[in-house]
Amino acid sequence: MGVADLADYPWDAVAPYAERARRHPAGIIDLSIGSPVDPTPEVVAEALRDASDAHAYPQTAGTPALREAVADWYARRRGVPGLTAAHVLPTVGSKELVALLPLLLGLGTGDAVVHPRAAYPTYEVGARLVGAEPVASDDPSSWPAHTRLVWINSPGNPDGRVLSAVELAAAVARARELGAVLASDECYAELGWDAPWDAARVPSVLDPQVVGDDLTGVLSVYSLSKQSNLAGYRAAFLAGDPTLVERLLTGRKHLGLIPPAPVQRAMTVALGDDAHVEEQRARYAQRRSLLKPAVEAAGFRIDHSEGGLYLWATEGRDAWDSMERLADLGILAGPGHFYGSHFPQHVRFSLTATDERIAAAAERLTP
Repeated sequence: MGVADLADYPWDAVAPYAERARRHPAGIIDLSIGSPVDPTPEVVAEALRDASDAHAYPQTAGTPALREAVADWYARRRGVPGLTAAHVLPTVGSKELVALLPLLLGLGTGDAVVHPRAAYPTYEVGARLVGAEPVASDDPSSWPAHTRLVWINSPGNPDGRVLSAVELAAAVARARELGAVLASDECYAELGWDAPWDAARVPSVLDPQVVGDDLTGVLSVYSLSKQSNLAGYRAAFLAGDPTLVERLLTGRKHLGLIPPAPVQRAMTVALGDDAHVEEQRARYAQRRSLLKPAVEAAGFRIDHSEGGLYLWATEGRDAWDSMERLADLGILAGPGHFYGSHFPQHVRFSLTATDERIAAAAERLTP
């Protein structure tokens, strides 16, 4: 299977609902896509500008300063000590890594790629791209014997589910039993909301509570798009098993998958500055405090959503019917159909709208 054989991009199916929402007298409120709307922190933008004289090819492995910053960040913010440059690698955003990891690992026909039941669709796309079998399962005991890659996602997109250290350890143990690589997509880890994650750190798969001192076969994937409003920079990285990191680095060198030098400098600065992350977290907390009760008042039940940037909600009917009702209110959400076949009655509300738009959505939803 090749890229040309992939299905039509699913978000095209939302266009009629967007058009319907635009006809609302007060305009559309787009809560469908998790694209940041707040400014890139000035300290990061300044670093990008200062590095704009980028006449030489950048390093695929990342500058020494960037790799050190990634390792320091894992120790400081994720509770993962002892990482070195050999454990980390920058990527061109996280989506390309999700899509290409099966290819870079040499997977193909006869291999299974496990991903969550409520899942970002690119996990499945990456499997199908190489002819592997995508398997949607949250139960490690049900992962098939031919599994070679496991994706977990905590906090989850779209459902905001947070996995405990015990749950992560069980996933790692099962993946190792199968001889599979386990990749943990942790892009929303700074955004824990409900107890205990409002006060406790959302655990990383690399946490010693999960893996002890053995990183074999385990990768953590992270993006600065959400915590630092750097979606347009395509700034992300992975960390974990140094043997896997070296293998992925070789493949990425051949394919030219290199974050631009100014972006690498901006990432280095962003990873060293915690203040802007706390400010952004506070913005999302405020928006969530307005939107969540309004969604519930409108007759939706919110499932999970204890972390991340979304409210995963259902009113007990097909998601397209909910999309139609919301569009009549001038609100655009994301249908659960896009996130696998298991949640056809759910919709996803994003917190990535301005304060004014979130407040307006809350007003329209509240009877």
